[in-house]
Amino acid sequence: MAIEQQQLSPAQDRPPVLELENVGLEIPVLTTETRSLKSSLIRSVTGGRLSRSRGGAVVTALQDISLIIRQGGRVALIGHNGAGKSSFLRLVSGIYQQTSGHFKAHVPVFPMIHKGFITSPELSGLQAIKAHYLLVNNNLRGFEEFTDDVIDFSGLGDFIHLPLKTYSQGMSARLLFAVLTGGSHDCLAMDEGFGAGDSSFYEKAQDRMTRFLSSAGTLLLASHSEELLRRFCRRGLVFDSGRLVFSGPLESALDYYHSNQVQESTGRLVS
Repeated sequence: MAIEQQQLSPAQDRPPVLELENVGLEIPVLTTETRSLKSSLIRSVTGGRLSRSRGGAVVTALQDISLIIRQGGRVALIGHNGAGKSSFLRLVSGIYQQTSGHFKAHVPVFPMIHKGFITSPELSGLQAIKAHYLLVNNNLRGFEEFTDDVIDFSGLGDFIHLPLKTYSQGMSARLLFAVLTGGSHDCLAMDEGFGAGDSSFYEKAQDRMTRFLSSAGTLLLASHSEELLRRFCRRGLVFDSGRLVFSGPLESALDYYHSNQVQESTGRLVS
């Protein structure tokens, strides 16, 4: 399916942050029960296509993705559950490695995906903050100020000294959000990043993200909330069955998504 595209001329003079050319992603299914795997189940989970080979089963999660995201872009990822949005975020974040095509990230991409730390659950919240800070800065200059800000914003208090494995999902999400938005990141990949915590935290999160976006960072945001996408994004990418089917201004992308009714049971677009 050819990509329908509209020009985004104002940003064309900015340097590229992410470049993808004919990128594909295949994920092996590590199970001996390949005969019993339902294609509809695989598609609903990954957005991909299930195929079988002598070595087992393979899910094609992304297909022929060609795209350039430039510095300062605020990009919405749009599509039904299983369309390929999360697979795309994992790929550009370095969690997945493409199996075909060319992908180049010119800056580090920090993932905020499924509200989980990419670190040991045995670490305390404070140790997790320190590990992240060292990874980003390679030193501890300014660490105390950064930590005070994260603890204050997340509202964890003395819980910051407990292991991450004891945290509720909401506590982990608040800590992760506070850490990732506590400094200036070149690029942040978020999947429903505002969905945790009570209403007061939700408001705090929006205010903090607004300040975060005033920096030079780039944002990739996957969400089903159009209000959220309209507030923080200017460009929209529509995914279907692991393919990028539209790239253009956000309102045009939303119009395209709605005018092509998505059949979640089959994962295909119909006119």
